[in-house]
Amino acid sequence: MKYILNSFLVILIFMFVSTSCGIGNKIFTPAPPKTTSTKIDSTTTISVINTGADNYENYLPLLKDKKVGIVTNQTGTISYFKENELLYKSIVDFLVEKKVSVQKIFAPEHGFRGTADAGEHIIDGKDTKTGLPIISLYGNNKKPKPEQLDGIDVMVFDLQDVGARFYTYISSLHYVMEACAENKIQLIVLDRPNPNGSIVDGPILEKEFTSFVGMHPIPTLHGMTIGEYAQMINGEKWLKDGIQCELIVIPCSNYNRETAYSIPVKPSPNLPNDQSINLYASLCLFEGTNVSVGRGTEKQFQIYGSPFLPKSDFSFTPIPNLGAKEPLYKNELCYGEDLTSIAKVSKLELKWLIKAYNSTSDKSKFFNPFFTKLAGTKKLQQQIESGFSEEEIRKYWEKGLGDFKKMRAKYLIY
Repeated sequence: MKYILNSFLVILIFMFVSTSCGIGNKIFTPAPPKTTSTKIDSTTTISVINTGADNYENYLPLLKDKKVGIVTNQTGTISYFKENELLYKSIVDFLVEKKVSVQKIFAPEHGFRGTADAGEHIIDGKDTKTGLPIISLYGNNKKPKPEQLDGIDVMVFDLQDVGARFYTYISSLHYVMEACAENKIQLIVLDRPNPNGSIVDGPILEKEFTSFVGMHPIPTLHGMTIGEYAQMINGEKWLKDGIQCELIVIPCSNYNRETAYSIPVKPSPNLPNDQSINLYASLCLFEGTNVSVGRGTEKQFQIYGSPFLPKSDFSFTPIPNLGAKEPLYKNELCYGEDLTSIAKVSKLELKWLIKAYNSTSDKSKFFNPFFTKLAGTKKLQQQIESGFSEEEIRKYWEKGLGDFKKMRAKYLIY
């Protein structure tokens, strides 16, 4: 039996989104393609979520005879069937095979192959498989420089986001959009599902706490795909001086916001599975405290603990591993809680953070300055220190979340 990845022909229809692009261009978004399924045998048919990368009929014509840059990492893949097995290959390898004139790879935090520690300095290099130069978009070079974009006609962006404000791939998206706008380079975003679906929750980031782990006035969980988010950045004129880039989003097909989605490749070294991705936003707030989230174990972002929490039946000892060369509390016994088997969460959970603060041995040493950057506000720490309940804290978010959802609605594709 012959298997074809995309068994349908999608007609690329451009829908007008905005007329004010600052450089005389318009922002377009292709209409979402129809759904599809794949027949495995005479009795089994499975529905396949096609990512924007999988819908290559939409974007390969746009790359013909163009010099192309691509922002991607190990999550930038296309899927295909071989002997009834769903397999994946790098979007870079795919474009090279299709004779697309790829000039450079731009890699975000964790590097092109996604193996570097969080916050680790990544140097430029060369992809050993294709020979293409790799430019790091982390450290002191978060935004592509004009000379790095020289000779590029169009930029492709293909990264898997997880729906959290402090996951830095959306910050990289901001800087890439800004650089493309300034250098009059078209940007094509290959959309991917948000594994945390439609969850919109948490405090709205306040402008004075803007940083690389929070660049826009959005809640902790934004409930958008990365393509939708790109439209919001453009539409709300969040780029420098309100400029906008010429943006095309290649949508997913056979996907809606309630569709469960399991990322086939780890989006970063310390998000090894669906459970860690689902708990990431809730547990990442611990990174602004003296509590470990399991870096240096095999249960990253599924457990939490520290030497300063009460002894309990659950403990762990962090040791260096892939993605955590120097983990917090290396070789120290930590007590805490194992969340690997709990049911999937559908909101930003504060109960573990509050519980840990209330039971730590020295509350004055619990929070560190990074917590405010992650929270996007000073109020959350102040509320926890003042003994607010989770319900009381959540009520404080209501207006901001309501306003955000109204703004967000303008940019939703699915």
